[in-house]
Amino acid sequence: MWQDLCYGARMLTRRPGFTLVATLTLALGIGANTALFSVVDAVLLKKLPVAEPDRLVIFKSLAGRAFSPGGYNGNSRPEPSGMTARTSFPYQFFARLREEEGLPAEVFAFARLGQLNVGVDGQAAMASGQIVSGNYYSALGVQALYGRTIGGGDDAAAAGAVAVISHRYWEQAFAGDPAVVGKQITVNGVAVTVVGVAPPEFAGTLQVGSSPDISVPLALEPRVNAGRSRMAGAGQWWLVLMGRLRPGATAEQARASLEGIFEQAVLEHRAARQSQGPTTLRLPPLEPKDYPRLAVDPGGQGQMDLRRHYAPQLYVLLGVVGLVLLISCANVANLLLARTASRQQEIAVRLALGGSRRRLIQQLLTESALLSALGGVLGLIFALWVKDVLLSMSLSGGEGMGAFDPRLDLRVLGFTVALSVVTAVVFGLAPALRATKLDLTPALKDSARGSGFASRSWLTRSLVVAQVAMSLLLLVGAGLCLRTLSRLQQVDVGFNRHHLLLFGVDPNLVGYQGDRLAGLYRQMFERIGAVPGVRSVTFSRETLLSGGASDREVFLPGQGAVSASRGEARLHRVSESYLGTMEIPLALGRGLSSRDDERAPRVVVVNQAFARHYFPNENPVGKRFGFNAETAGQIEIVGVAGDAKYTSLREEVRPTVYVPWAQELGSVGSMTFVVRTSGDPTSSVAAVRQAVREVDPRLPLADVKTQAEQANQSLATERMFARLLSFFGLLALLLASVGLYGVVAYSVVQRTREIGIRMALGGQPRDVMKMIVGQGMGLALVGVALGLTAAAASTRVLASLLYGVSATDPLTFGVIALLLTGVALLACWIPARRATKLDPLVALRNE
Repeated sequence: MWQDLCYGARMLTRRPGFTLVATLTLALGIGANTALFSVVDAVLLKKLPVAEPDRLVIFKSLAGRAFSPGGYNGNSRPEPSGMTARTSFPYQFFARLREEEGLPAEVFAFARLGQLNVGVDGQAAMASGQIVSGNYYSALGVQALYGRTIGGGDDAAAAGAVAVISHRYWEQAFAGDPAVVGKQITVNGVAVTVVGVAPPEFAGTLQVGSSPDISVPLALEPRVNAGRSRMAGAGQWWLVLMGRLRPGATAEQARASLEGIFEQAVLEHRAARQSQGPTTLRLPPLEPKDYPRLAVDPGGQGQMDLRRHYAPQLYVLLGVVGLVLLISCANVANLLLARTASRQQEIAVRLALGGSRRRLIQQLLTESALLSALGGVLGLIFALWVKDVLLSMSLSGGEGMGAFDPRLDLRVLGFTVALSVVTAVVFGLAPALRATKLDLTPALKDSARGSGFASRSWLTRSLVVAQVAMSLLLLVGAGLCLRTLSRLQQVDVGFNRHHLLLFGVDPNLVGYQGDRLAGLYRQMFERIGAVPGVRSVTFSRETLLSGGASDREVFLPGQGAVSASRGEARLHRVSESYLGTMEIPLALGRGLSSRDDERAPRVVVVNQAFARHYFPNENPVGKRFGFNAETAGQIEIVGVAGDAKYTSLREEVRPTVYVPWAQELGSVGSMTFVVRTSGDPTSSVAAVRQAVREVDPRLPLADVKTQAEQANQSLATERMFARLLSFFGLLALLLASVGLYGVVAYSVVQRTREIGIRMALGGQPRDVMKMIVGQGMGLALVGVALGLTAAAASTRVLASLLYGVSATDPLTFGVIALLLTGVALLACWIPARRATKLDPLVALRNE
């Protein structure tokens, strides 16, 4: 083996041009796969950096679709069985578990707190937070980097208020100062003491990519969420429950031991909801099959819902970079076929002198392994850049894929090594087998230059055809995604998205409630409206094109009795200037006004989709409805506005109701202000921030952006796929064209004598051009035909990502086929033109 390595290294250094081209080709394929594997590993495969993650379990409930938990705050998804899986539980269930002893698992709880108003040294800022039970860190086996973690003694009503901060937040807000331990900060107006800093590798157990800045004990929730605690009364389903199995216990034993407690908690929670609700609203009886039952999943990776969301996209990208690697392998295999053709006499002599075929294959595979190792090393460097490109293309406001950092660690390094070994076998074995399968007598007689060994073999032609077909497949996918992105960018959103500045505030976090809250918003409205350059101001509970939505059931008055729900509508709680500021046209009736307050009769403006759905062929102005059976007929429609996109550019416009915010004060908390400016909205940020500070300096502005940026963020997935598929498609096109050029160019070299004779006997340059280009284009056209067939069969996996374009769009297929044909023609024309410049006498003399 050592002799083979030394000899292989000498052979590679003797042909530096060949070695460089082959190494770069492999580096592109291996590097792209390594970079994407680092992302897949971080999102789908890697376990939590805690003690013995395989002993962790996460609980969920499975219920029939007729069951409604009431006040649910968490993730839910339909199961193939027809049941609905939910990942959150009421606090009462966890409180009961705390009282139990001898359970097969130590159960702990946590939940997202959302955005917190954090005061540090008198400066207010927003930070993300989570609630954790007192045994959260101890059950996970996580130790603090500095100080200590939250313990059981901290999770009591009489305990002092404490917090643990994340390593990232420690560096951002406290400049990495270890003296932060013991420092007092305020969280939503509550003074808390920082008792520890989490280790850098631990980002929590929430969704992948989500790293809460501040963690506080569960007992602190009523104070941090003052006025809207999720633990009061019947409460909500909001806590995520995980458990660490005790030695010898199984997940099924843990589930079975908690099943009875869970069923009892569900009955108590349902009874509490019934007693607190209106007497006219009784919860409908449920069939036994609809009642929720407890289930358990492996918890070594934390919550999996967002991981499942990203999984299809990442698997598609894995397939894409896998095709790029196959094209790279085909390219290098063709280079090796050409190189072994020039070594035909050397191999024949070795075999004639007694060398075994197995020994020669080993030698040739060793050279391939050296090439692959060089490509793997260079590919790691390339992967560092590609990884950053992947993340930059997938950023979406700090959440999801943009909030974690996939690393090229030992796992990824091991993947690269394994990939390099497999690659060496893939591109090296066929040329080695082909090179050592010789008829010795003709091989020893024939010269390598005149044999045409590699250029005319079926294997070489097949590899070129495969490269072209795979390149076309990737380019078609990129073309479909680009057309989708273009169609989405041209969608009529129903309002003027330009010159709009958005920012959020949450006065509830600093104690504003009821009339004080209403007064604060009116003050902010007036102060911001007076800022120079501001044309109009409005605010709303929901933000257009943000992905979030609020729905309400719609009840229409029946004849003599209240009817059942007729469906759902999007709810939009807005200030009176909303339609004018957003420039949503009013089709009928009037808009909302400042007179539509809590003392006035309830009124709404609906969109045209609402009018078409609930009052077809009627004038809806003056019609009445309600949001529950008690209020059916109490809400009057005073106007009809034009249709506008609500959650995303993709979603079809649904029935939407614009409700005056002053008539929904009980559900008004955080608001998003919308400021329409005369010029660039970003130039008004400082003045708007100062105006808010003058109203209350404790109110930081959150998520400051323009409406155009908000719309662009809603296209993050489409833009990521379009960019990545275009990048990898163009890379594949480059590799395929280089491969085709190499085969045609080598064919010209191999057939120099033949071309010289043809031209000496009177052959014209155009005939030589036609012959060479025709042979190369024949391969290219076969590849295009196969690629179109493969694309028509496989692009359906992109159907869920497309918008306004078919997965078999003829225009995209035709343009990509013409593009690839043109590039192939250029790759064939360059060496063919060189062949037409041959001097027959020089060509024959060289032979």
